[in-house]
Amino acid sequence: MSERLRAARSARGWSQERLVREIQRYARQHLLEVPSAASLHVYVSEWENGRRKLSERYAAILRPLLGLTDDELLGRQEAAGPQAVGGYDDLISRIDSARSVSLTMVKTFMEQTELLRTMDRQMGAAGLVDQMTGHLARMEDALTFAVLPQTRRPVAQALAAASTLGAWQALDAGAVERAWRNYELAKRAAQEAEEPMYLAHAMAEQAYVLCDAGRPDLAVELVRDARRRGAGRMSPRLEAWLYAAEAEVCAKAGLTDDCRRALDMAAAVLPPGAEARDPDMLSIFLNGTHLARWRGNVLASLGDDDAVNSLYAALDTLDATFVRAESGLRCDLAQAHLARGEYDQAQTHLRTARLLASRTGSVRHRRRIEQLTQKL
Repeated sequence: MSERLRAARSARGWSQERLVREIQRYARQHLLEVPSAASLHVYVSEWENGRRKLSERYAAILRPLLGLTDDELLGRQEAAGPQAVGGYDDLISRIDSARSVSLTMVKTFMEQTELLRTMDRQMGAAGLVDQMTGHLARMEDALTFAVLPQTRRPVAQALAAASTLGAWQALDAGAVERAWRNYELAKRAAQEAEEPMYLAHAMAEQAYVLCDAGRPDLAVELVRDARRRGAGRMSPRLEAWLYAAEAEVCAKAGLTDDCRRALDMAAAVLPPGAEARDPDMLSIFLNGTHLARWRGNVLASLGDDDAVNSLYAALDTLDATFVRAESGLRCDLAQAHLARGEYDQAQTHLRTARLLASRTGSVRHRRRIEQLTQKL
């Protein structure tokens, strides 16, 4: 636990003193009593040195602060699968319960996913770790004990959507293994639901884990395989999203021509108009503004001078509720200005990006901010 806590704190750029302040702030917001700052500083030091066991009381505070599950925080191994039931009576009871999962219940699952998506977009993923973990566990349990296809498929589709969101949240919080496992869960659920759109989306997002791990070449192959899997069975907006994702990973792999072709294809197939939400797949938000931001991100990574114009156009029209997206956009602008040698402008955008990343608890954005700051 000691190494995990220290690593999670460091990933956010927090000193022990900052962690103490965050614990106190959380306690005030949730009307909890905690010791003085001096005592908490001793606790943090002893937790990190392995001299004090982390109690459930403080684990419940640290989980949302650091965006970690109990297993990640305490170092316990995750269960290999569903917990064993006590006997046939218990098993049949759970199967009968799963049979009662109606379309109304599936609708409730999807509404909960939508709420978590909205909260994540505006406040970040770190504070949602308990809610998302419980949400996925309930859906996975419902699927495990559902028997007939007409019951399993709607639950599986809801699970695929929620698992992909949970994976992206884990990646943003720096929990890479949890992100990978959730993407694998999303892919299995999409296959069970016979939903090629959900499968393609999960595969393409999983490619970002490979990119962040330094394997953009493998990420390119995975995104292209996702497009092939969904060929002829995708909505135009999802198809545009996949081309834009391919352009991004191609840029990171140094495939400049392939990158530009993918950007052109994304623009060609994207439906016109201001509407961003895909009615066929609610996890996809993409319109001309979003694509302009994405294009600017890609061009900035290529060092293209045109990136700045695309990014400022996107910033002017960005929905204010997309807080994490603005943090990424500010990073893109900083990168684009750095490529032009405009260090003052880059520093200004990095300062704002850092504030937004701190607000959302994004380890992924903070890592990029630090990388760009070193170039100033």
